[in-house]
Amino acid sequence: MKVLVLGGSGGMGRFTSRAISSLEGISSITIADLNAKAVEAFANSFESSKIKGIGLNVLDKGKLKSILADHDVVLNLTGPFFKFAFPVLEAALEENCHYLDICDDWEPTEKMFTLNQLAEEKNKLAIIGLGASPGITNFLALRAMSELDEVKKVYTGWDISSAQPEEESSQSDVNAAMLHGIEQMVGRVKVFINNKFKLVRPLKKVHINYPEIGDFKASIFGHPEAITFPHHYPEISESLNLMHGEDMSFRFIFKLLRFFIEIKVLPKKTAARVLEWLETKDSSSPKDMVNSLPGVYGLAEGFKNGVETAVAVTLDSTNEMLEKMSMGEATGYPLACGLKMLIEGKLSKSGVLAPEACGINPDYFFQELSGFFDRKDHLKTIVTRNSL
Repeated sequence: MKVLVLGGSGGMGRFTSRAISSLEGISSITIADLNAKAVEAFANSFESSKIKGIGLNVLDKGKLKSILADHDVVLNLTGPFFKFAFPVLEAALEENCHYLDICDDWEPTEKMFTLNQLAEEKNKLAIIGLGASPGITNFLALRAMSELDEVKKVYTGWDISSAQPEEESSQSDVNAAMLHGIEQMVGRVKVFINNKFKLVRPLKKVHINYPEIGDFKASIFGHPEAITFPHHYPEISESLNLMHGEDMSFRFIFKLLRFFIEIKVLPKKTAARVLEWLETKDSSSPKDMVNSLPGVYGLAEGFKNGVETAVAVTLDSTNEMLEKMSMGEATGYPLACGLKMLIEGKLSKSGVLAPEACGINPDYFFQELSGFFDRKDHLKTIVTRNSL
């Protein structure tokens, strides 16, 4: 299989490129990036004849399609995704390529679902949002859903304190992850409440009860999980993506940045640079998991044996693998894991699908994901539940 990795020498892309470099069933890997010099140097570092680096602007549709035509599958790590996701997916399907990405913006996710018929007609699979959040969070929530007879609400959550950019990257412009963060805290974001999609203000406080831990406040964020779960599971009545932090100061900072953006005093790119600078200055130590929300989780509410029940699933924070996991690993390795499953024939569906709809058992996914870490331990999930 010939694999094209777009943005494969960026902060997250480097982890994916390294992870897939030793996979069986791949005849060639082309790593493409806007920064030609940096991507060529990165590709040469593998010292492998089957891996090469090329300069590419994905907005050059003609050149993009000519390169896609010579590949079987494309991994898209070019952010910001609100700008690049849809056109790359469309081009990939037109050139008969399977597609996987780490898209974490809800707007292009919604738009990419409109290409489902084209993907089915081409008998191609497009998995959108196979990173950390979305990605790992989707499988955690899916695992929670499997514990219930009837699901009504689904929440995915993550800790903003751990979402720090990787230092090593070919990126020279504004960090795409920071620009994404700015984009999703201004204006309105789409969520699913009372059986309807609604546009709400991001950063709005939400009270949740995490089984066996307690009541907490989190904030609405504009991630795809909020719309992908009701898209694939129409019986759900509520779906939200929530973020939290070690303290609530991040919420004040975000709201302050949003205020200056919306009165047109602060450009979004400048705000993204401010946010990136603040992230690098964060010296907080890892938080105590006792009586606090987990770093990443999926929470489902519904009925089990006729009793209203909440089930939460997270990764075992005492696990050595999780303690040492970087943001690049947490985001880049799930994408590599998806490619491995595709090559091995474990993903047989076609269409444009979020991770929760690919037909993969969550426990099997985490078992396979563990293999990408150079550590002896395995990722383990912790399931807690209580009656409501």
